[in-house]
Amino acid sequence: MSVTQVIAIDWSGRVDAAGQRRHIYAARWHNGKVTLTNGRTRQETAKWLIKLAKDDPSLVVGFDFCFSFPAWFLRELEMESAPQFWRLVTEQHGERWLSRECEDRRFWGKPHKRPAEFSGDRLHRMLRATDIDCKLVALIPEEERALRVKGITPKSVFQIGGSGSVGTASLRGMPVLLQLREAGFSVWPFDPPKLPLVVEMYTRLNTGPVHKSNPERRAEYLLRKRKEDPAYAALPRGVLQTARAGEDAFDALVSMMVMVERRDEFPRLVQPRDPLHAMEGWTWAPDLQATQKKKSRR
Repeated sequence: MSVTQVIAIDWSGRVDAAGQRRHIYAARWHNGKVTLTNGRTRQETAKWLIKLAKDDPSLVVGFDFCFSFPAWFLRELEMESAPQFWRLVTEQHGERWLSRECEDRRFWGKPHKRPAEFSGDRLHRMLRATDIDCKLVALIPEEERALRVKGITPKSVFQIGGSGSVGTASLRGMPVLLQLREAGFSVWPFDPPKLPLVVEMYTRLNTGPVHKSNPERRAEYLLRKRKEDPAYAALPRGVLQTARAGEDAFDALVSMMVMVERRDEFPRLVQPRDPLHAMEGWTWAPDLQATQKKKSRR
């Protein structure tokens, strides 16, 4: 089955419905037509995706949050898989870990600082294998990967407060993954890559090194893309205006454009070679297939 729909969603961990509707952006490509919209909560987004998949299951969705935690943490909780962990998050621990009253100081951010357990030579403990692969330049042996992620700082799913708090969006996204999986979506790499399909993405790998929070830099980026790429030149003016106006919309649109360019790869995704992927998940990257083929030849 060929992919006829691609949706990239810039996610939000905000607790209030108004904040979710303002910050969750969905860029959708459907047989060449592109839309860029917000106005949905997390639950409304899940219901929307389920309806779209019922009408046309040849759908790929990318979310920009972590689909799991480091394997050692799941084992500590006696979890055997990420989907099992999602249920634990949904039914018991998610909002408790996000509470300021949480006694587990491994969940850090405002008002708590990063614990010593995740500092110095133990920094790697707060990251999944895929986070290290994508974001820690110093630990990436292949030169081309190091260049790809130059200037990207590591973020941990244990961070639930302060700038770039990945954990908040992730813990509030896992119930949606569970809901989509139960509705028939495959969630890669925990499930075989069949449509409708959900993947974890990292927007910085899609946009490259651009100052996304600066409106002028966003405008320059999109103008350059329109000159260089016929797919961008064909985008509706309103879509481009929305992407220029805010970082959330910009991330969603650019990520969707990257995914559309590679849409034929998704039904053929291979399992990551790192054995931790079954528990930790893996971030889909624009050159993932090429990287896997390189590794398999070594």
